[in-house]
Amino acid sequence: MGAYRIVLADDHAMFRQCVKDLLEGAGGLKVIGEAGDDLRLLDFFQKEPPDMVIWGISMPNHHGLAATREIKMVYPNVKILILTMHREKEYVDYVLAAGAEGYLLKENADTELFIAVDRIRRGECYVSPLVAGGGTYSSFR
Repeated sequence: MGAYRIVLADDHAMFRQCVKDLLEGAGGLKVIGEAGDDLRLLDFFQKEPPDMVIWGISMPNHHGLAATREIKMVYPNVKILILTMHREKEYVDYVLAAGAEGYLLKENADTELFIAVDRIRRGECYVSPLVAGGGTYSSFR
């Protein structure tokens, strides 16, 4: 079995690089592309859809909340992990209802990223404990 292929999408290049370095430092994960906006992100789907997209929902020229639903409709097997600064429950509810498998706060990415990716790879849902309210979303899926 080959490496688990991930595309990163965030409008901050330095943040993307840090996440890429973290992911590629782990065995079995490969960042196959990076995007700073949704148009560039969709280019990766034209070639060969990744196994997972890790992205921010507040990029310019992009509405991540609606785009999550669109990607899941066309590419239902692609896993989506939202990596964001937004703590509001409304964001979590919307993206999970739209089909995202995970919701991770940027402030905890260094300690939770591998946990989130691993759980999502195994078919589970992951929501950062800082927004999950002690497991509120554990049975969402």
